[in-house]
Amino acid sequence: MTTAALIVAAGKGERAGGTVPKQFTQLCGKPMLVHSVTAMSSHPAITETTVVIGEGQEDQARSAFGESVNFVTGGAERRDSVRAGLEALVGKGVTRVLIHDAARPFLPAAVIDALLEALDRAPGAVPVLPVADTLAKGDTILGDNVPRAGLNRIQTPQAFHFDAILAAHRAWPAGEEATDDAQMLRRMGQDVMLVPGDPMLEKITHPADFAAAEARHAATLISRSATGFDVHRFEAGQELWLGGILIPHDKGLSGHSDADVALHAITDALLGTIGAGDIGMHFPPGDPKWRGAASAQFLEHAAGLVREQGGIIDFIDLTLICEAPKIGPHREAIRASIAAILSLPVSRVSLKATTTERLGFTGRGEGMAAQATATVRLPE
Repeated sequence: MTTAALIVAAGKGERAGGTVPKQFTQLCGKPMLVHSVTAMSSHPAITETTVVIGEGQEDQARSAFGESVNFVTGGAERRDSVRAGLEALVGKGVTRVLIHDAARPFLPAAVIDALLEALDRAPGAVPVLPVADTLAKGDTILGDNVPRAGLNRIQTPQAFHFDAILAAHRAWPAGEEATDDAQMLRRMGQDVMLVPGDPMLEKITHPADFAAAEARHAATLISRSATGFDVHRFEAGQELWLGGILIPHDKGLSGHSDADVALHAITDALLGTIGAGDIGMHFPPGDPKWRGAASAQFLEHAAGLVREQGGIIDFIDLTLICEAPKIGPHREAIRASIAAILSLPVSRVSLKATTTERLGFTGRGEGMAAQATATVRLPE
């Protein structure tokens, strides 16, 4: 069977505040919408992912995904947007569809598995959580309690046989709004199965919800550390770049790029935390494209790869090994530069300097070495 994912992200998100729609607001290092798209597109049972965006949001969507995701323009109401997405899938051989709200960014694969399994028994399925709080009627005065037995909190994604949910949308009365897609299918006399939901799927609506979502995400991460080491020789007539800062010295470091030994070591350390090889694999020294290149772009690339995997960079520890120049006068500038490249507070970047007591190539002033350790948190 062919299964498509339809992610609804056409709203303005006004209750969430901010200057951009909430689906494009940064959450754990990437636009919130990206989390849902990644979860859907990486699931082995899903063959196609389509995102429904609002009118005028094309530039924001392309900035988040490039051309790698199918986009459809939605309508004024959520029902209009879902209908537009479903119609865009007609003729593509889709037999099952998952309809998901971008405001629920952290989507466990186990929920998708349970929904698709339930579609073997019914034309629709939704994830639910039990109601734990006491429920009561009332406005300003407390009224009678409402029994919780049989009550559920409905989440998304909701899964359907494609033809069934498309027919439900096409038959829905114009001008009448629906609470969700599952209720539309029930109106057609079809059964909708319940499967266990997940607290990670809590909806983001208000500004405070972003902080709560960050905390939920952080609780699922594990810590990793990796090291990086780099060496460059001194050469007369070259500039000396350390940590993205131009350092006054009678010699600079020689290399294919700007030979920033500090940034190269940190780049390798970050790549190591995600098992992504080393700097030479990503930026081959024989490629003329990188001749004289600023090493900040290497570090930005490595940090981007970590964040694409849902990682959080916690701390960078760097040691520079040389007899000269003296690092102390430039320590704070280098720390600030590295922190800016990685979008970290300066307090999360450590810089130390040492010598080799005039032993070896660094002791003879022939070159400089750097050793870095990166600590990150990543999904298991």
